Amino acid sequence: MTREHYIPFNKEFLLEQQIAAFAEDKQKADDFKKLFEIIEHYYHYESFNLNRNLKQNYALYDPDLSEREREGFIGKSDFSIFKNTLLTVLERGNYYRIGEETLKEAFEESDLIGLNLTIDFNAFKDYELYARGHHKAKEKVKKYFFWKKEVEIEYYDRVLIYLNYSDADYLAAKKVKLGKMPIDPGSIALKIFKRVPKNDLETIFPNAVPKMSFKDKMLLWVPGVFGGISLLSAKVIPALLNMYEAYQTGETIDLLNSKTSLNQGLIALGILAAYCFRQYNNFINKKIRYSKTLSDSLYFKNLGNNSGAFYSLLNSSEEEALKETILAYTFLHESPVSLTAEELDSQIESWFALNLKTELDFDVNDALIKLKSIGLGIENDGKWQVVSLKEALIKIDELWDNVFEYNQK
Repeated sequence: MTREHYIPFNKEFLLEQQIAAFAEDKQKADDFKKLFEIIEHYYHYESFNLNRNLKQNYALYDPDLSEREREGFIGKSDFSIFKNTLLTVLERGNYYRIGEETLKEAFEESDLIGLNLTIDFNAFKDYELYARGHHKAKEKVKKYFFWKKEVEIEYYDRVLIYLNYSDADYLAAKKVKLGKMPIDPGSIALKIFKRVPKNDLETIFPNAVPKMSFKDKMLLWVPGVFGGISLLSAKVIPALLNMYEAYQTGETIDLLNSKTSLNQGLIALGILAAYCFRQYNNFINKKIRYSKTLSDSLYFKNLGNNSGAFYSLLNSSEEEALKETILAYTFLHESPVSLTAEELDSQIESWFALNLKTELDFDVNDALIKLKSIGLGIENDGKWQVVSLKEALIKIDELWDNVFEYNQK
């Protein structure tokens, strides 16, 4: 996987790391903490507005609302505004879209459940998956009987699945059955999961149905069909024919040999049937493991559904914006000279690699835009610098004063 913009450390930890730059000056350290808190509150206010925007324009498509409640938002909810706002929040939170090629690989491979799943994509007018953060972990996977093999599995730290369900007429035309899913046609479902295996992404689709793989079918049907035909033709049928011919002609039936041959054939068929049952039972056990994986995902890994997912997304986007702003401000503040975006980017990424043993692709352009928008960053001929801590506190205070202008003359 490539490096991400996502910063895998919480804001409090990074704050303490940056305060170390002002450790010798208690007043500066206190001012920096105040600046951090004010910027945090300002971004929280921005998130509040985004949340209100999302909820307003999502309500018409929210499957958690009753039909009567949704009718009240006809003409008030705008799909394009909702989708654009959602993409803005995802971008702020350093989520990125999972490409079709990655999804295709996930549908063809499996790390943990060892089971092929089929998904009726006609159920969706549109679907998208977004991820943020990744890591690798060693897991023991059952291979044969009691033998377990340790394999390295790639996980996404967070995954958002966006499902825009098709209209009722289209579902009826395509003969799509939503089954027991509590979803209304034309609605939009959102779900956030944590720690999702890269090659098992299909498990978070609500309409994923287990199916036999080609290998499972071969192991079940080839021995069953060919073995059954072979035993019937070589043992059982000849013995029965001999007994029938002897009965028709009135000859004495050699019961001992006939019964022995017939019993051998039937025993062999019984063994073959037991083998086929075992193979089928293996598939059933895989389905049971899949059901457990699904229930674990829903119970332990689910971080939010539908409008409830907004809070998780907005919290992460707010925190990412804050971390980027504070990092950019601190490094520019402590630099004796103005820096280009490339120089600032290199310094921050090198600091993460050296001090926190973390490789990331710091989104320097986004961080500088944020600094400039709140009046803390200054650009001259491609070089960047920031205002002093005292001036930064004044500017942020002025920014807050101008949020509401009801008392302005």
